[in-house]
Amino acid sequence: MVEIAQTIDHTCLKATATEEDIKKVCEEAIKYNFKTVCVPTCYVAMATHLLLGTSVGITTVVGFPLGNETPAAKAFEAQEAVKNGATDIDMVINIGALKNKKYDFVQYDIEEVVKAAKQIDMNTIVKVIIETCYLEVDEIAKVTEIVTASGADFIKTSTGFGTGGATCEHIRLMKSIVGDKIKIKAAGGVSDLNMARALIEAGADRLGTSKSIAIVSNLKSENDGDY
Repeated sequence: MVEIAQTIDHTCLKATATEEDIKKVCEEAIKYNFKTVCVPTCYVAMATHLLLGTSVGITTVVGFPLGNETPAAKAFEAQEAVKNGATDIDMVINIGALKNKKYDFVQYDIEEVVKAAKQIDMNTIVKVIIETCYLEVDEIAKVTEIVTASGADFIKTSTGFGTGGATCEHIRLMKSIVGDKIKIKAAGGVSDLNMARALIEAGADRLGTSKSIAIVSNLKSENDGDY
């Protein structure tokens, strides 16, 4: 049985996020044994300080939420985040470039972030957000192939800021392409234990959600045991 808490990136990416909000998610991540917190880049250094000496990692987002920055800008943002203590970088692809079938550019954009992040720390995990809600099925399949070839560690469904989030159908499609080559993160609308379980069953290895406590609390109530 997968320990669900250890699949969760406990997320606070709202525009109004304050220092108090970041302190709260860090405390919650320690209490509930979440895999990482996911916070805006401006709060990475603060989270690093708050989580020092714990096993909780720090995810941040790059090119977020639209993905249409230049590769150089994304690479710089990723590198600065890793220097400040980020263990995981979740970057957004250039969606317009994918729509234009500029597949080499899409891959280059990803590779620049991977290279920049891992240049600072080879253990940095890079997750690539493809924003499935804006893509046709054939585009999801194509970009999954691109991400698999890019050197990234994960492909991720959504920012949570688009018109839709993770679905089991899309996770199964991505899993059929990536196999065991890279991992999959489901994010966007992951709001309860049943959905979390369904996404994991479909092939997700990591979950991005701000509803983390509700999910693990439901699990504890169900099992009256460990999270």
